[in-house]
Amino acid sequence: MRGSGIIASVRLGISSLMLHKLRSGLTTLGVLFGTSSVIAMLAIGEGASAEAQEQIKRLGSQNVILRSVKPAEDQNQGSQTTRILSYGLTNDDYERVATSFPSVGRVVPSRLVAQEARFEDRMVPQPRIVATTPEWLEVSGRLVENGRFLTKSDSVGAKNVCVLGTELARDLFLFKDPIGQRVKLGADYFDVVGTITPRVRFDSDAPGAGEETTQELFIPLSTADNWFGDMNVSRRAGSFNAEEVELHELLIGVDNKDNVIGIANAAREMLERFHDEKDYEVVVPLELLAQAEETKRIFNIVLGSIAGISLLVGGIGIMNVMLATVTERTREIGIRRALGAKRQDIVAQFLVETVVLSVGGGLFGVALGLAIPQIVQWYTDMPTLVTLQAPILAFTISAGIGVLFGIYPAWRASHMDPVDALRHE
Repeated sequence: MRGSGIIASVRLGISSLMLHKLRSGLTTLGVLFGTSSVIAMLAIGEGASAEAQEQIKRLGSQNVILRSVKPAEDQNQGSQTTRILSYGLTNDDYERVATSFPSVGRVVPSRLVAQEARFEDRMVPQPRIVATTPEWLEVSGRLVENGRFLTKSDSVGAKNVCVLGTELARDLFLFKDPIGQRVKLGADYFDVVGTITPRVRFDSDAPGAGEETTQELFIPLSTADNWFGDMNVSRRAGSFNAEEVELHELLIGVDNKDNVIGIANAAREMLERFHDEKDYEVVVPLELLAQAEETKRIFNIVLGSIAGISLLVGGIGIMNVMLATVTERTREIGIRRALGAKRQDIVAQFLVETVVLSVGGGLFGVALGLAIPQIVQWYTDMPTLVTLQAPILAFTISAGIGVLFGIYPAWRASHMDPVDALRHE
């Protein structure tokens, strides 16, 4: 009996909504857009966060990176026509880290060389030329695309060989296979032995004017010492500027993730002790990863709250419409009560209507919410990621809002006096 009564209430509620199709459809729009916005905003936030965390992970969660940073220059120095600036990490820093730091697996030094790269009639004026050792590939986690990376024999023999980044290989060689070709760096020629996948960029890697920092080229550190030395020279309209940097980066591979923070703190203390000014920075991917996860959590809370407000507005719209419906159908309620309908029957009828409106809007909202991230990713190349929890959460909230905001109108309808309701015009 109870089951048949529920079915009857559902049928009556749906038929009542179908009498006012336009009003019912407009009422569901608030829930529809609220649900879809929850899913879409969370998907966009998850996508951006996932990309940032993936880039940080590619640096290696067990690495500590020390980098040379050019100190702030005095304004008076800007007017000098001749200037030599010495700063950054030194070979002594490398020896201290390699010999005295516990839990360090490998320490890989590298230095940037300021030279243009040429092949035939094509030229890249400011590629990122990295002079390093063969161990760099293993510690950095980067992958060789074609050919090979630098080897121990390359370093010992100070050979003129190089490995190109994918972007630089494309710009210099277009559709030609670069392996076995010769690239001119400054006045010297280097044999191309391999290509490597793109790297991760940081704010401190901001490119200069006309510079594309993803255009990389790797040569043995010993070769760079022989041909280019520690001095990078630039000349401009009567001025001569030179920068002397022994090492631009030290990539420290730690043997255990639990020791990463300790090594990073020890590196900071060592650099503070032996450097008179802060001409360095310490980058800890593990710390960046923790910060990215915390940022993701806050970002999701903010986006979810904003989208939740739109769901709340949709719920208020449902309540407003249902209160108006109760007033319009006062006489109908009185007739049903006079024919023996109980208060719970009236409550069930109006709750069914609100739940149908909210659930219907929620279902269409889930469909739209799943489509929006795909559209955004298609037209903007912005990564999006829809998790299983997002549509479930959004639909559950939309259905709950239907029940929550339908209780009062249903209660008000059920507590009408049957005699007064029958007299209503």
